[in-house]
Amino acid sequence: MATPNYGYEKRQRELAKRKKKEEKLKSKAERKHGDGEPDGVDGPEGSDGPAGVPGADADSASKADPS
Repeated sequence: MATPNYGYEKRQRELAKRKKKEEKLKSKAERKHGDGEPDGVDGPEGSDGPAGVPGADADSASKADPS
């Protein structure tokens, strides 16, 4: 009789957990983004940031303040 391969079973469980976590993060990001467009696609306002300042992104504004 063959012995169970516990290492393989553990690896499969870990992969399933990782996949579920990635899907959860992806769905959270889609809900946060709202309109379903992928990140990096400009909306109707073009490259202007949320405050109407050219070149200002919401991501860069939050990263600019290190404190």
